[in-house]
Amino acid sequence: MNGEGYTQIRAPPLPMDDRIRALSAWLATTLAGAEFRLETASADASFRRYFRVFLAEGTRVAMDAPPDREDSRPFLRVARLMHEAGLHAPAILAHDLAQGFLLLEDLGTRSYLAALREEREVDRLFGDATSALVRWQAASRAGELPEYDEALLRRELMLFPDWYLARHRGVTLSPAQREALEGVFRAILAVNLAEPRVYVHRDFMPRNLMVCDPNPGILDFQDAVHGPISYDVACLFRDAFISWDEERVLDGTIRYWEKARAAGLPVRAEFAEFWRDVEWMGLQRHLKVLGIFARLHHRDGKAGYVEDAPRFMGYVRHTVDRYRELAPLGRLLDEMEGRESRARYTL
Repeated sequence: MNGEGYTQIRAPPLPMDDRIRALSAWLATTLAGAEFRLETASADASFRRYFRVFLAEGTRVAMDAPPDREDSRPFLRVARLMHEAGLHAPAILAHDLAQGFLLLEDLGTRSYLAALREEREVDRLFGDATSALVRWQAASRAGELPEYDEALLRRELMLFPDWYLARHRGVTLSPAQREALEGVFRAILAVNLAEPRVYVHRDFMPRNLMVCDPNPGILDFQDAVHGPISYDVACLFRDAFISWDEERVLDGTIRYWEKARAAGLPVRAEFAEFWRDVEWMGLQRHLKVLGIFARLHHRDGKAGYVEDAPRFMGYVRHTVDRYRELAPLGRLLDEMEGRESRARYTL
């Protein structure tokens, strides 16, 4: 989890600062003097900000990505790859990388997260999302995106002990606990790295999918990589902000797997093997996100995210309870929470 879509948070009235004044001047030139009005569209977990641009003929979205903090070139590159794959990423109408400004197509204000919370057309929405995911993965070519390699996967995992355990929970691991956690991390990485590799959005979750035509619109893709095939489907059904029962998750994952096989994607031939990949890939992500939420809270002063940490700890527990190889992590969590160890392995 790296950021969030630009239509999700209704922010306070527009603050006037040097960046907004510069953005307004750039828009005045880019829009050839047309009258416009700016409103804050959202905050972001990174340093990016998004503003809705109101024009007589409709709306656009302006991105403010300070060039000393954010590199917008990956956004342009991944948008191109998504358009080539036939996906509905926002069209880039204008950009000034030196200043860090982009003008984008507006994909609307209705996110999958809002629609799914109302439980309207859940099957259709997830069906559209998995079909788009298959098209994205089928377009994969090596060398186009950074590799989601062992170094990056491990760096993400280390956010859990460094930020969630140490900084947020105040836990100092003993040498034995560190060794046990390292053993679990090696096991997780071995499963993750054994997967076939495709394009990975890396935050393919309801908050970053928009209900629009064609559906879905896709946001927050600038951190895309070339990595494990199960990653994005794990994101979609084990979400940061909405949870589903096991039956729904299994059904959606099976439907994706069937589409992927029909498209010739390199998913496992047996669903049980693919499901194990999804669970272990999801575990890597859940541990990472716990660390990111803690870092956003303690380092960046963004407290809202950590409120969803219990949801991710629930995901972690669910997977840890199913696999014997993950028992040391379960014992560590029990010790942290002062509970008796719970051995519930099913596999």
